[in-house]
Amino acid sequence: MAGVGDTSDIADAADGSASPASVERRSRLRQYQTQLLERVQAAKTGAAVGGRELGVMIGGRACLLDLTQIGEIMPPQPVTRVPLAHDWYLGLANIRGNLTGVIDLARYQGRGADNDDGAASERRFITFAPGLGFNCALLAGRVLGLRKLADMTAAPPSAPASERAGAPAWCSQHFEDADGLQWTRIDLAQLVREPRFLLVGL
Repeated sequence: MAGVGDTSDIADAADGSASPASVERRSRLRQYQTQLLERVQAAKTGAAVGGRELGVMIGGRACLLDLTQIGEIMPPQPVTRVPLAHDWYLGLANIRGNLTGVIDLARYQGRGADNDDGAASERRFITFAPGLGFNCALLAGRVLGLRKLADMTAAPPSAPASERAGAPAWCSQHFEDADGLQWTRIDLAQLVREPRFLLVGL
């Protein structure tokens, strides 16, 4: 799994341009991100209890991703726009030497840009698992950590009836946790089989 630390804060600390409190916060954030990545990897390899999903914010909605369908979690990389592509196809990023298409799932669903989930520093790219056969990454506004489906109950979607009527199979499962927060489960394996997803050009 990729490390998610930013070396710029180390440099800031070295030249004294960052306050001790800022350095400490960044250190705690790096530690949390490292622990999260380790837990994700453990769950994917069967070392943890099954039924775990990765919780993320996408377009202001809490979503669940199957750990077996995702690859890496990393900070956003520079993206090169692709001419004559749909607005939900943000462009190509060089991720570990591979050109990877970056998808704004909120825009793909017609809900506007995924820019309302918090600070830009919290955004992450989440790559698809190699087994899906697509070099793609989702833009997530925030990573919320691991969640267990066993701790949730199936729930009807909160979206208006007109929106629910056309909901595709890859986002038709909804759950509610003990705090009353509703989650939408994103099935990436079904998403990549959707014809519209394969047509990035206008």
